[in-house]
Amino acid sequence: MRVFLQQPPSGNESPRYVQLSLAPDLFGGWELLRESGQVGGRSQLRREQYLQQEDASTAFEKARDAQLKRGFQVMFTSGAAQP
Repeated sequence: MRVFLQQPPSGNESPRYVQLSLAPDLFGGWELLRESGQVGGRSQLRREQYLQQEDASTAFEKARDAQLKRGFQVMFTSGAAQP
C-alpha cells in the first residue's frame, strides 16, 4: 500500500508532503516507511518494522489519519482504499 499526501500551497513556499508505504520485508515481517518534507527540498525517511500485518496496517491507517487531521490532502493512492 502507498499513499501520497500534500498540503495545499501557501504563499511562495513549496507545499509539504508525506508519503506512507507499507510492504512486506524479506524476513516475513512488515515495513512502514514514512517520507516527509517539502516538495523540491529536503526530506526525512523513517522506517518502522512490524511482525504482524494487522499491526502494520493499523499503524499505516493511524499515520494517514493523523496527517489528514493536520490538513494534508490525498493526492495519490496505490493498493489501498481511500479514506
